[in-house]
Amino acid sequence: MSTTEAATNFQYLGKTYPAADALKKVTGSLIYGTDLTMAGMLHAHLLLSPHAHARILRIDAQQALAAEGVKAIFTHVNTPSKPYCRYRIIPNQKGCIDDERLFSPVVRCVGDRVAVVVATSAIAAARAASLIQVEYEILPAALDAECALSSTAPRIHPQGNLLHTFDHACGSPVAEDCTIISTEISTQMLHHAAIEPHMCLAQCDASGKITLWSACQSVYGARTVVADWLELPYSMVRVIKVPMGGSFGGKQEFIFEPLTAFLARQLRQPILLTLNRDACIRATMVRPMQRSLLRSAVDSKGQVRSLSVDTLLAAGPYASSSPDYSEAMAHKLTRLYRLDHYRHTARVAYTNSPVAGGMRGWGAPDIATCAEIHMDHVARALGADPVELRASMLVHPNEVDRLSGKSLGDARVLECLQRGAEAFNWSTRSAQAPGSGRWRRAVGVACGAHKNGMLSEKFPESSSMTLKMNEDGSLNLSASVHEVGAGAQVMLRLVIAEVLGVPPERITVGEADSETTPFDFGCFGSRVTYVCGAAARDVAIAMHKRLLEDAATLLGVQPEQLESKDGMVMEREGCRSLTYGEVVQFARMQRSCDMVVTQTYRGQSNPGSYSVQFAEVNVDTYTGRVLVTDFLCVVDIGLALNRGLVEGQCRGAVQAGIGSALCEEVSMDARGGLNVSGLRDYHLINCVDMPRVDVLLIEHPGDDGPFGAKSVGEVAAVPTAAAVVNAVNRALGTTLSTLPLLPERILQALPSPCVAEAQEVTCC
Repeated sequence: MSTTEAATNFQYLGKTYPAADALKKVTGSLIYGTDLTMAGMLHAHLLLSPHAHARILRIDAQQALAAEGVKAIFTHVNTPSKPYCRYRIIPNQKGCIDDERLFSPVVRCVGDRVAVVVATSAIAAARAASLIQVEYEILPAALDAECALSSTAPRIHPQGNLLHTFDHACGSPVAEDCTIISTEISTQMLHHAAIEPHMCLAQCDASGKITLWSACQSVYGARTVVADWLELPYSMVRVIKVPMGGSFGGKQEFIFEPLTAFLARQLRQPILLTLNRDACIRATMVRPMQRSLLRSAVDSKGQVRSLSVDTLLAAGPYASSSPDYSEAMAHKLTRLYRLDHYRHTARVAYTNSPVAGGMRGWGAPDIATCAEIHMDHVARALGADPVELRASMLVHPNEVDRLSGKSLGDARVLECLQRGAEAFNWSTRSAQAPGSGRWRRAVGVACGAHKNGMLSEKFPESSSMTLKMNEDGSLNLSASVHEVGAGAQVMLRLVIAEVLGVPPERITVGEADSETTPFDFGCFGSRVTYVCGAAARDVAIAMHKRLLEDAATLLGVQPEQLESKDGMVMEREGCRSLTYGEVVQFARMQRSCDMVVTQTYRGQSNPGSYSVQFAEVNVDTYTGRVLVTDFLCVVDIGLALNRGLVEGQCRGAVQAGIGSALCEEVSMDARGGLNVSGLRDYHLINCVDMPRVDVLLIEHPGDDGPFGAKSVGEVAAVPTAAAVVNAVNRALGTTLSTLPLLPERILQALPSPCVAEAQEVTCC
């Protein structure tokens, strides 16, 4: 189905609408969490560890306590030692490890929490924090997973440094003689770089009830962590989602909600904690460092028969999501490739590096980067075209994921590859020589797979929503929406508008509040469009059914004799009609019923989401600098509900992916100190560095999302880095596989004549 065909079948869907808060954002009138004020509100400031691993021998806070405006200082000495897991979203969640405290007598990474100062202003709190004197006993540190798992490594936790292992396999090992092709790929720690830093505001009222205002991705998840840690009934903890200036997964975990809740409970005053950029990099979480060794068994016909992956992942000092994250990596490649045999083994280690967590794709970009760089190495070894090699391996629609045993749904990744290759003119451009002068030009390709929700044997998918129609026919949707900047609110409005024939601007959609909005797990796992969108569709269908039933009663006909359009209910054969508002008034005044429906949608499927991406690069062999000069992002979207925002998400994902390929990195020195302290030395790809990014949407019916739609926000970021790296390697004839491709790494990989020529020109 073409883009035009997809759009013409609908009244509202398939067009472009701005995000619900777009006008407020561009005018500066949107109230973020950091803008909130309350009577008697205090400000908190964290003192963070400068050491990767150390025992705190003494904390002298007397001078800080005497500073103007300071109300209290908390450390490991005067706070509970009860541990918790910042990642947990449901009570008793399997695999969650309680190994983090508010403050510990042993700091385990640079950025670990040492103390918090609470004062009457943010400036007073920061000044006082600088007056706290801490005496440390420096301990040996294990900065990466390999070091942490060595026999001589220091123990980061008493139970040892091996946090998690797995060995997943499907199919039978290939018996015939095959050629084994191996590649080792490393990906780096990344900062989420959301525009808004982390924040949390907490209040404890006279009854002991705690209310949190948080820019989080799951109010119900935050509630369980805080309430269970404080041993309060869930009814005594309320979490309200506030407008968010971006997340990319960095606000999925509940890093500061337990701390601010504790402070508010202790001091009985509202407490606002806001981090600056440096603290965000050090004290929240990063995408993990990981290294994977991939081995493909290729038969005599050039077919990849078997793929094995062995991954080593650094979790940082606390388990958080790392065990689940590593497991998620193992389940991505069988969604993408047809393999006779697949095996993925992994070890996850505690390390004295920053805490690892999810970032835009939850393991899929990590493993796709590894697999797709490896596939290009395989293609080179076989003398095969990278597109043709992938085309022979990609899954087809309605095949079964061999590892999970679940249907991949109407998977159109092969169509993405074929149509993308044609649109990018791959056959002609890939055949062109990269050149032999200073600048080398080439193209690269990569594929990626993700999911649509969390449905699995261990996780049932669902979302509940309540829809109310008002006396004028306008509607209010009550749902636990977590808007992260991707347009979830307007997406839900469009789905309801399409079902009921009501203009989207007459529908309001708020955000999540654990006390007033129905249950939903949260915003992660590419579940919002596919699952929450389907819930909005179903609650709108239920509302439509109620409208027809009440209108039929009022008109004295059967519901099947009626139809609706543009906010009106009318007879199919006849001239009588009613506005939606008139039906609402009848229901309220004559039947004493409000026009409110509540529905719970239960997910039935979790199909694959796919993206295939093509990059053109120009590499300067004198400086090692890479320019991405052209890019095509192809996405299996099912249906683009809001075309402009879908395309915008794709372009934003590509921008982040190019950064992860070329320049973004949270690196450490030999002692575990971070080499970045803010955006001045954490290098992002800016708009002036961006190429033109074309977006090709593959639209088709066939899956259970609303009107066939699938999620896009994560999968669009999955193959980007590999497409860029593959293009660079084709341009230079190299096999670079350690990210990011910094200029110095590129120069080191070049043959000596290129380097000598560059040096000669530099001297001149």
